[in-house]
Amino acid sequence: MEQPRGVDWTVIILTCQYKDSVQVFQRELEVRQKREQIPAGTLLLAVEDPETRVGSGGATLNALLVAAEHLSARAGFTVVTSDVLHSAWILILHMGRDFPFDDCGRAFTCLPVEKPWAPVEAVVCNLDCLLDIMTHRLGPGSPPGVWVCSTDMLLSVPPNPGISWHGFRGARVIALPGSMAYARKHGVYLSDSQGFVLDIYYQGTDAEIQRCARPDGRVPLVSGIAFFSVETAELLLATHVSPPLDACTYMGLDSGARPVQLSLFFDILLCMARNVDREAFLAGRPPEMGQSDVGMAGYLQGTRAKLWRELHDQPLTMAFVSDGSYTYLTSSASELLCCLTLPGAPTAQMVHSQVEEPQLLEAGSSVVSCLLEGPVQLGPGSVLQHCHLRGPVNVGSGCFLSGLDTAQSEALHGVQLHDLVLQEHHVRLHGSLGRVFTLFGRLDSWERQGTGTYLNMSWSDFFQKTGIRDWDLWDPETPPAERGLLSARLFPMLHPSRALGPRDLLWMLDPQKDGGEALQAWRAAWRLSWEQLQLCVDRAATLASRRDLFFRQALHKVRHVLEAQQDLSLRPLMQAAVHEGCPGPLLATLDQVAAGAGDPGVAARALSCVADVLGCMAEGCGGLRSGPAANPEWLRPFSLLEGGDLLRGVEALAQERDKWLSRPALLVRAARHYEGAGQILIRQAVMSAQHFVSTEPVELPAPGQWVVAECPARVDFSGGWSDTPPLAYELGGAVLGLAVRVDGRRPIGAKACRIPEPELWLAVGSQQDETAMKIVCRSLDDLQDYCQPHAPGQGTWISAGALLKAAFICAGIVRVRSELSLSEQLLRAFGGGFELHTWSELPHGSGLGTSSILAGATLAALQRAAGRVMGTEALIHAVLHLEQVLTTGGGWQDQVGGLMPGIKVGRSRAQLPLKVEVEEITVPEGFVQKLNDHMLLVYTGKTRLARNLLQDVLRSWYARLPAVVENAHSLVQQTQQCAEAFRKGSLPLLGQCLTSYWEQKKCMAPGCEPLAVRRMMDVLAPHVHGQSLAGAGGGGFLYLLTKEPQQKKALEAVLAKTEGLGNYSVHLVEVDTQGLSLQLLGREAST
Repeated sequence: MEQPRGVDWTVIILTCQYKDSVQVFQRELEVRQKREQIPAGTLLLAVEDPETRVGSGGATLNALLVAAEHLSARAGFTVVTSDVLHSAWILILHMGRDFPFDDCGRAFTCLPVEKPWAPVEAVVCNLDCLLDIMTHRLGPGSPPGVWVCSTDMLLSVPPNPGISWHGFRGARVIALPGSMAYARKHGVYLSDSQGFVLDIYYQGTDAEIQRCARPDGRVPLVSGIAFFSVETAELLLATHVSPPLDACTYMGLDSGARPVQLSLFFDILLCMARNVDREAFLAGRPPEMGQSDVGMAGYLQGTRAKLWRELHDQPLTMAFVSDGSYTYLTSSASELLCCLTLPGAPTAQMVHSQVEEPQLLEAGSSVVSCLLEGPVQLGPGSVLQHCHLRGPVNVGSGCFLSGLDTAQSEALHGVQLHDLVLQEHHVRLHGSLGRVFTLFGRLDSWERQGTGTYLNMSWSDFFQKTGIRDWDLWDPETPPAERGLLSARLFPMLHPSRALGPRDLLWMLDPQKDGGEALQAWRAAWRLSWEQLQLCVDRAATLASRRDLFFRQALHKVRHVLEAQQDLSLRPLMQAAVHEGCPGPLLATLDQVAAGAGDPGVAARALSCVADVLGCMAEGCGGLRSGPAANPEWLRPFSLLEGGDLLRGVEALAQERDKWLSRPALLVRAARHYEGAGQILIRQAVMSAQHFVSTEPVELPAPGQWVVAECPARVDFSGGWSDTPPLAYELGGAVLGLAVRVDGRRPIGAKACRIPEPELWLAVGSQQDETAMKIVCRSLDDLQDYCQPHAPGQGTWISAGALLKAAFICAGIVRVRSELSLSEQLLRAFGGGFELHTWSELPHGSGLGTSSILAGATLAALQRAAGRVMGTEALIHAVLHLEQVLTTGGGWQDQVGGLMPGIKVGRSRAQLPLKVEVEEITVPEGFVQKLNDHMLLVYTGKTRLARNLLQDVLRSWYARLPAVVENAHSLVQQTQQCAEAFRKGSLPLLGQCLTSYWEQKKCMAPGCEPLAVRRMMDVLAPHVHGQSLAGAGGGGFLYLLTKEPQQKKALEAVLAKTEGLGNYSVHLVEVDTQGLSLQLLGREAST
């Protein structure tokens, strides 16, 4: 699933309140840019708020100034100019305040969401969802300007929210629907029928909220998102030099200005609302300003007066997204658990997690980025995040656990957790890194006012239960109103004699268990309050720990996916490992899987994955992935694999790989050799087809007596690629093919006879070609290149020459590793040598199965000349074996199509040994003749490069790219539909199958449709039921079913009027009902 094109942001700014977090969050933005979530050319800036409490408005003005400053410098200006805003799309994201459930804030709160279509696998944070919404849903179509988005809420926005930007000016707010009850604790917009905002209410009265209600009873909630046109943004930017608004920016504070707290919605935007009165506006205060800020009232009034003068005349409109949803992330654990779980879900949610006993996770629970070993129970409505736990652990309902690892698992053994929040925090104090654990109740309140609770009970009950006293938690001078959860020194940081862990808090659940020892240890520890803890949190260490755990569980996933042979793509995970700078552990895991695999298919896929990782490390440089893989430096590991020593072979590959990691060109070449190693294992798997190869002895022909084998070509109507190893034995293949004569002739053949000389005489070329290339093999050395069909510098005939040599070896006539010489072997077994001729009247790269059918004809002729016969089923499997010996690979559909007569379906099951079974398709009487009258071949003049296409397809299959996996299943399924169309004798249905089949081929092998071929198909389309290139595509023959019979001359005329088609030709084609024919001729002198 491709992401639609979104906004090409000029600048993205993430504001944060802590100075030491700027570099941390800058890196997080850059990581997302590498993941392709952010356009490559976007300027990324993490910006510290000038003061801890400048408010959302002050943070917006400061971020806008920083953006303008950077863009001005990039444009070559020496001063800040607002001109740079005119062609800029700017996104400002506000981190906001601390969040009790995530040390990195609401923006980095992880959600139980997976994006399987994403190019890079990663845990999805709230920030990622908001980036996606702003880039692909709300932002598209907007003019240049400034978007501002809070990160303290969860949003849902439909793909096309229907926002019109026609005639827009001023500022615009995005509103999402909510209930009137929800609005009582939130902000709502009052707008007129044209969408102009009249007022903004925060925690309004019932009457005010009622005035905002839509016809369906819902109200437009303040969503935390606003857009400023360039004109309005320029006016806002201009205020940064005017007191007291200059105090909202780092420039003003650096100049000694007094800080001011400003709200984006209830200061900056509210002054633009049409019904807002100036006096009332100046006298008001934003909800962000607490009651303790009384001394700031006069200062704020001056700030608001300046805003009114500059912005009041700017129109403020509202876009209401009726199909969206909004949820503010409050400090309520109960509300967070509702957001992170699906109460009515039939199963638990497991996202980026590996769980050994998933049956212990109850419905309605959620596990995100965790590794759970052994019996870990999780109750309904509970959430685990970033935890590596080793059971037995029992987490009941209503719990939130985050950041725990196996070192803390023992503390959880035997403890019953219910309605609790237990977290680990990475802290840095005086330069030293440490860990602090916090524990509180699901129902506890984080508000400063009120009586307050801890561990879901009142403070008085807590003191009575545990023996803790208020002086343990607060200084005597702390006012009672400020004695709450935020300021209570509950959480041990250091102990004088031992390390701290969850036990130093969990004892509070059962304080009588150890006779008061835990209370004494707790009192002896130096403890922090939540507020103090936030000042010590090391967010870099927090994110690094999460990243480490994500990859630890990912390595378990890699091992499981490969060993269980799952159709799940690992490429996004590979990209993640490379982008995050940790491909080493992934490569080591792949080595382990390959070396320990009992199945050659598993090992081959693991090696292909190594090649993919190396390709990712090259980052698009270093050349094409497809290429040669015979460098002598890799000979030792290849030899070990060829010899069946998988363990030592994989180890040798890894040792050689380490020498090729220094630059992209070497990485790509190493990747090619890993794919070559995988091909060795594929060959070994396919050679299991030898189980089904057998011969019967017959009378040995006399010397000089020719055995002639002739075959039709084949046309594939459905299922091609599913017969190609490893698909043939991992997915299971099904191909419908036709044996065909071209222009009335059977174009492929071979003939063999015995000769007195103990030599092998080989001839490659047409039967009538007296100048055909001849090869004489007098020694075993002359046969050593039997497995080098593409050896450089040997001429185009070497492919067939290698095929003929390999045929003698596979037929058992010659053994190349024998102590006997070639002549001795031939004389002992046959009293002389052999002469072998092969021919094909089809052009190279025709797509009609020539090489495999020629291999079948060659083996059939040779075996008979050697006094043996082989059934057609055995011959099909023998060709599979021969092509693996030849190292050309390939599937089984070609020999099935050309050796077996008529119309048939070949099938192989998803298993080894690889066995092909053939079913003849019975068609209505007279339909074969009708098919002959409507079927034509058009030679496109383009040579098909099937080898490169094959490499690409195998790479995509081993990567289990979702589109390729789905398409491969469709190929097999459609073969049955195509067979039914033949049984019905329906040309239109067969035409539909062909059209669909060609689309499937293009999905399987992108690039298999040259432009000239596309032009030819477009010209022919009105005259045909359907059409497809034969075989893998890329060139060769185009076959088609015409709407009218006997259309050869008509289509020649159509093509003749079309320019740019090249050297094409149109040919008659008919179904061959004979298949392979084998005959003995009279004796004659050999040539």
